[in-house]
Amino acid sequence: MKLLKTIAIALTIVTASSCKDKISKKTSENDSETSIKTKINKNMNVLFVLTSHDKLGDTGKKTGFWVEEFANPYYTLLDKGANITIATPNGGAAPIDPSSDAPDAATEDTDRFNKDEEAKTKIANTKKLSDMNADDFDAVFYPGGHGPLWDLANDATSIALIEKFNSQEKPVAFVCHAPAALKSVKGTDGEPLVKGKKVTGFTNTEEDAVGLTSVVPFLVEDMLSANGGIYSKKEDWAAYAIQDGNLITGQNPASSELVAEKLLESLK
Repeated sequence: MKLLKTIAIALTIVTASSCKDKISKKTSENDSETSIKTKINKNMNVLFVLTSHDKLGDTGKKTGFWVEEFANPYYTLLDKGANITIATPNGGAAPIDPSSDAPDAATEDTDRFNKDEEAKTKIANTKKLSDMNADDFDAVFYPGGHGPLWDLANDATSIALIEKFNSQEKPVAFVCHAPAALKSVKGTDGEPLVKGKKVTGFTNTEEDAVGLTSVVPFLVEDMLSANGGIYSKKEDWAAYAIQDGNLITGQNPASSELVAEKLLESLK
């Protein structure tokens, strides 16, 4: 009887030890996985490209980049540990579209930006786009605003940069008017980058609604379609973003969060 009791105790000890080892191993694996994920997030290097253009055609009014389209993706990525570099064609201060800084355009993210002295300092002292190298970044993101229609759409440095990111199969993301920067960008096959790809961007009816159809140099929707893009949209001002391979596009300011989420997911 004593022998049976001794064997039972021994088996209990062995079983308990085995379970403890398994739990310890599982915990170690989970910790390792968490560590890897954290490392990936902390090592994300993302380039934000903003416009340098601040004149709204011949209207005498100002334009620039749209604050919400910068702020939401900026904080979405920053809060996940991304290192963000901001560049413009001219370097220095990036112009803010006054309409995007108005009370009726305010969001939680624009409020955060307005209180964020570090972010505002970055906007006031952007890097020069010609000094940027795609090799140094994991992705590139272009916020909108009407400015890109005049400068980034025709900027040779921007065009070459997007083409390099694409050739390296890194995420390239745009929202609202920012797909204007794709106007002359070619894919690795020499055809327009958007040709045969699902894309979206500021709609013709949205442009008409803000009264700028006759002011802008071209309409984003028309350009994307003319370049062979498979253009789609939702109703005016609805949040909508679409991804085709490494190309991510969003329809309007309300779509900035969706674009940011898709970009973040692509970087995991």
